[in-house]
Amino acid sequence: MNWDRIERLLGEDVLAYLRTQTVGIIGLGSGGSFVAVSLAMSGVGNFILIDNDVMEETNVVRHAADLRYLGQPKVEAVADLIKQRNPEANVTTVVGRIEDHLDMMPQMDVVVAGVDKEGPKYTINEACIKYHKTAVYAGVYERGEGGDVCVIYHDEGPCYACWAEHLREGLSDPTPNGVEELDYGMIGPDGTLAAEPGLWLHVVRVAATQADLALNYLLEDTTVHRQMPANTLVMANTHLEIYEGKTALPYTAEWVTVPRNPECLVCGHLHRVAEAANEQVSLDELAGLGHIAFEDDDEQEAKGS
Repeated sequence: MNWDRIERLLGEDVLAYLRTQTVGIIGLGSGGSFVAVSLAMSGVGNFILIDNDVMEETNVVRHAADLRYLGQPKVEAVADLIKQRNPEANVTTVVGRIEDHLDMMPQMDVVVAGVDKEGPKYTINEACIKYHKTAVYAGVYERGEGGDVCVIYHDEGPCYACWAEHLREGLSDPTPNGVEELDYGMIGPDGTLAAEPGLWLHVVRVAATQADLALNYLLEDTTVHRQMPANTLVMANTHLEIYEGKTALPYTAEWVTVPRNPECLVCGHLHRVAEAANEQVSLDELAGLGHIAFEDDDEQEAKGS
């Protein structure tokens, strides 16, 4: 393979560094397959692909794989596509659900969530908190009218549960970008995005952004890393009302900062414990973090008598 043009863009040292990095892609559907191939073509050297689905004829018009791969597991189809673009890449394929393969997470330098359903996203989120992993999530709205991509950092900002709470309920507190309430319109009663699909060309606009932000995170300690203005990018493929009074024109985008919820049931406790470790706290305050009740001196004396 001739990597001359990529090397001229990123630099020899950066390209060599990317060859050592491992991207975990969970969900190899229309978006995840595009992300995988795009990152392989950008010089990433190692992949862990996790999906339990197989290629069907209805997938072909919205997937990086084609008719040659019908009946094959999607992870194997995408692994072959990666090898066709980057023969030296190392690809580990796992045919199964992420819930059954969380032990793979520590091997990932960045996690790409390509799943559609919210349940697996919450599972990924909890595993990322446990293993201190940064993840890039994406969602495509009904009929491909738009989509969003967010980077959930392991060491700052919201976890995915915090982020999704704001996505569903609206931003009640103004952010630095001045956004007060997001209006996604296509979210169903169960809090998930409507599943009515759009064209693949609209899907890949969102997926390309997801791939780019994952790559940019991998490059965090290099000279080509770019600082992003917020943790969430909302993209419009048609006229799309992003929040009240703000309608985005077709093919425009809006950066939004979604804050962490200090009372989040998923990450709030962990953040409070971390904060307590860096400052002096009383036994009662420490007990409150772990829901532990300490007896006072009078109670202890009474028991002793």
